[in-house]
Amino acid sequence: MTSTTSQEELFRFLEDRFACAQACTECARACALRASLVDPDGTENQELVRRKGIMCAEVCDATCRVLSEQNQVDESTIRVQVEWCRTVCLEAAHVFDRQPGAEDSAAACRACARACTDFLATLN
Repeated sequence: MTSTTSQEELFRFLEDRFACAQACTECARACALRASLVDPDGTENQELVRRKGIMCAEVCDATCRVLSEQNQVDESTIRVQVEWCRTVCLEAAHVFDRQPGAEDSAAACRACARACTDFLATLN
């Protein structure tokens, strides 16, 4: 491996890490907003939307924090956190799909899951 290849890989890693953190932030905002719009005394489905929105926002926020900690977190911890984030985002998107008016939140969740997948590819 040449130093140019190593530099290219490092740049891709950093770009994907930043893109993942940014997607997590956007997803957290969208999910928190979606959760706040749901009536706490609503139907069972509304309660599921609220819980998934809150959970997704919290996991995305935590993932963003992990990705922001430069050298303080090892790769295996990052991998577990990002994989968890991807899973929670996809679950939330699936729940939001059944909620009228939640299309933007579902799209933010899917975009975050894609960013997580792209970032995980740089860890291989």
